[in-house]
Amino acid sequence: MIATARLARTQAAAGRLLTTALLVGSIVGASTLMQAAVMQQAHANPLGLAQNGSGGLEVESDNGIEWRRNEQILIARGNAVAKRGTSRVDADELQALYRDRDGNSEIYRIIATGNVRLSSDTDVATGDKAVYDIDQAVVVLTGENLKYQTPKETLTAEESLEYWETDRIAVARGNAVAVAEDRTLRGDTLTARFEPGEGGTNELRRIDGDGNVTIRTPTDFVIGDQGVYDAKTGIATLIGSVKITRGENQLNGDRAVVDLNTGISRLTTNGTGGSKNRVRGLLIPEKDEKDGPADAGTGN
Repeated sequence: MIATARLARTQAAAGRLLTTALLVGSIVGASTLMQAAVMQQAHANPLGLAQNGSGGLEVESDNGIEWRRNEQILIARGNAVAKRGTSRVDADELQALYRDRDGNSEIYRIIATGNVRLSSDTDVATGDKAVYDIDQAVVVLTGENLKYQTPKETLTAEESLEYWETDRIAVARGNAVAVAEDRTLRGDTLTARFEPGEGGTNELRRIDGDGNVTIRTPTDFVIGDQGVYDAKTGIATLIGSVKITRGENQLNGDRAVVDLNTGISRLTTNGTGGSKNRVRGLLIPEKDEKDGPADAGTGN
């Protein structure tokens, strides 16, 4: 049982240090230091330490664990790992901030820096830094190469990437891109909403886009100021300066409902037909390669 800093230093010098939440709790005078904060909601979740299974939070590191009692911080350095059930966080350094509550100590925040990777059996999220608020059950990733992957979707961003565990919501900010099957959605901000699928995995329900929203399929390219993509029906609804391009053909309007499965699109001016603007379209006939310039338009 790890109960002293001296033993931690000895194991760190010898190689990899392993400590568990239940054992670390004995150091700070509470047997559930990390466990208390993460057991409030113990149902399965594909990504996140707060809800995946039961039991304490296990921490490993190559270079030991530093305990700052006065600051109420535990710091793990060197290939640090925090894991619980099938979920884990890997980083160069992990900081666990705890507080005293009703005579016990509980972790309320984890800060991961350097080569951050959150993962489960099915989902993976990466970035340079992650701040994990256990009270709110939300992880915010920042830095380069921000990405969240499920077995069927990939979500990337340039500014930040959030994952709300309880609500199963991922928010990508800054040139956000979502790829689902053969469909690519872009926007200043994309909010992907999931629901429990088979085995508790994340199953995409819808994506909300705000600012410079585009949807690209093998046949269509749709632009709007805002948009909603319903993954269950394959229908996308866009509003604000909407343009639908298919080959050389283009339709313009204020609002569009596009069935990405059938290719049927419906455009209106403002959704009520009361706008002074009109829906406009440019349709270019397909060229018949068999007809030469002398034959075209002869009427014979």
